[in-house]
Amino acid sequence: MTISGHRTSISLESGFWAQFRRIAETEEISLNELIRQLDEARTGSLSGAMRVYVLEQLEKEISGD
Repeated sequence: MTISGHRTSISLESGFWAQFRRIAETEEISLNELIRQLDEARTGSLSGAMRVYVLEQLEKEISGD
């Protein structure tokens, strides 16, 4: 995967990848763009930021926000 011109690999469990893809599709944004946005805003690891993002989005869906 290329993010902001740099090749990188991301290791996530299949369930997180599935939810991440679903969220990107729902938001009508490409996976690369969503990952790029998270990469710019993160303070820790990219894979950790992606997991937290998925959990936050699922919490919003559950609470109806």
